[in-house]
Amino acid sequence: MLEIKNLKKTFNNGTQALDGVFLDVKEGEFVALLGPSGSGKTTLLRSINGLEKIDQGTILFDDDKIDNNSLSEVRKKTGMIFQEFNLINNLSAINNVLTGILNSETSIKSLFYFFTKDQKIQALKALDTVGLLNKAYDRVDQLSGGQRQRVGIARAIIKKPKLLLADEPVSSLDPKSAELILSLLKKINVEHKITIICNLHQIDLATKYSNRIIGLLDGKINFNEESKKINKKMIQSIYN
Repeated sequence: MLEIKNLKKTFNNGTQALDGVFLDVKEGEFVALLGPSGSGKTTLLRSINGLEKIDQGTILFDDDKIDNNSLSEVRKKTGMIFQEFNLINNLSAINNVLTGILNSETSIKSLFYFFTKDQKIQALKALDTVGLLNKAYDRVDQLSGGQRQRVGIARAIIKKPKLLLADEPVSSLDPKSAELILSLLKKINVEHKITIICNLHQIDLATKYSNRIIGLLDGKINFNEESKKINKKMIQSIYN
């Protein structure tokens, strides 16, 4: 489904975020990316959906090369979950979810939030999937951190993506809320057959919910192994 070859990225300040990354992701997988801050996890995710321009290498999504010509189609098939939720605070939960399909609407509709009855039903279904149907018309700034992240997940899945990219989705949440979010992502992965790549710092959550763990350090893949085969030595190799 996703094939990454020799990906390299250096920022203007000289920081080499990615240094020759090779990675294959199969359809239906739940892949966790582990690594310390600055290891390249976020840059790798942002490169996949074109939020970060790469210096060298290729990314193939469904056998199509991701470039300026294909980027709009790629983004239609991918959803993104952000560390800090990235919601519009003065909007209701349902309207935040509906922003997930704004890029498929005309500019006038986008400007005034005009959506069809069917689109609103889809948004309500997405909120129901994450257990927030009863909060559909509450402003998101009135919700807890865990609830806000669930709105972010609903926004990401409303367009029924093939691939879901989650950039440290639980870093700002308490352990109970973090567990809830990861169990929800796993449910979406299994029941909706959505492939997930998730950046995490929590080793226990990565091991519990993912099929495979990629260990990143200094922009390079240090290990690539089934979650059940991860051992202490591997973890120490990236968090030394």
